[in-house]
Amino acid sequence: MTERLWNSNYCKVMTANFTLFFAFYLLTPLLPLYLKENFGATKDVIGMVLSGYTLTALISRPISGYLVDSFPRKKVLLWSFFFFFIFFAGYLTASTILLFTIVRTLHGAPFGSVTVANSTAAIDVLPSSRRNEGIGYYGLSNNLAMAIAPSVGIFIYKYTDSFELLFWLALVIALAGLMIDSTLKYDTPTTRRPDDQTAKQPNNQTTKTKRSLLDRFFLTRGWLLAVNMTFYGLCFGVLSNYLAIYSKEVMGITGGTGTYFIILAVGLIASRLQGSKALRQGKLTQNAAEGTILSTIGYLLFVACPNEFGYYGSALFLGLGNGHIWPAFQNMVISIARHNQRGTANSTLLVSWDVGMGLGVLLGGFISEHYGYTAAFWTVAAAQATGTLLFLCATKEFYVRRKLTS
Repeated sequence: MTERLWNSNYCKVMTANFTLFFAFYLLTPLLPLYLKENFGATKDVIGMVLSGYTLTALISRPISGYLVDSFPRKKVLLWSFFFFFIFFAGYLTASTILLFTIVRTLHGAPFGSVTVANSTAAIDVLPSSRRNEGIGYYGLSNNLAMAIAPSVGIFIYKYTDSFELLFWLALVIALAGLMIDSTLKYDTPTTRRPDDQTAKQPNNQTTKTKRSLLDRFFLTRGWLLAVNMTFYGLCFGVLSNYLAIYSKEVMGITGGTGTYFIILAVGLIASRLQGSKALRQGKLTQNAAEGTILSTIGYLLFVACPNEFGYYGSALFLGLGNGHIWPAFQNMVISIARHNQRGTANSTLLVSWDVGMGLGVLLGGFISEHYGYTAAFWTVAAAQATGTLLFLCATKEFYVRRKLTS
């Protein structure tokens, strides 16, 4: 008999995840405008203020992965969500740009923590036979929030001209997510369980004594998966940060960025729905391979066809590609981790993506400054192709060798 996928706890963590990302993306497109209008911030200052959030999120993720694996997971989740919620109140009270910078920067830490804790909770409450499929569907809550929230925020601001209302709305939505997660009822695997520490794995020898300090914060067994994901994060980092200016200066497309990301989100949602059967059957490497190839086509189409067809077509291919890559890679990294390392596994994947995104911003800025935006995006296409070859030639076999048997 097939185990039930859509149990009440799974529905709760999905809904909470939607509110988490909705509250985040509701404000994201409007914060630069808020800083400019309220504090007279320049472009350079705006970039510095907003980058602090990413930095603290990056730092907090490996720490939160360790905490999730070392303490009761529900408590870690609720405390992380509480601080994520309460920091929205800080935006309402920050009267100077310095205070706003402090609040925004510190806000990144609970955001990084709660994304790790909530995704780990989703894995815990899924029946083992439906875990691959369930992780794929779980990402839909992110994608829907990304597709809807920015448009909702812009619409509300257009008709109310009130940033304060948006801050209050984000605060209330985050509180709703916290309340939903507080009703979760599940028994989490505890750390240092004998069966977890001696889980069957290639050449395993008393994991308890061989586990390094690094392994508490980074899943060393999954290092090549992390490296591979960094390539994909780098590519998306360049795209997301330099898309608007490239499309305007090179393609002559203005005002199409919103449509681009809507099409990308549609592709993400469609691929997760389409790929659910393959995930349910355990075809993780097949899903990942399809995703990497589709994304490579998307980046090549973007830079090789500098017109509206290439522009919007690439959005669809990239959405379809990333929609396959993410659940496949997340399932793979979870499959090579022990039960008491699920938080660490999740944080490892998220950190590798964040590192790639950061490198993409730096690399894209350097290349575009010295050689132009076209050269920057050809570099992105080459990096994506390299990541695809790495997966097909090395990472795929790397995963198969390390996949745990229990």
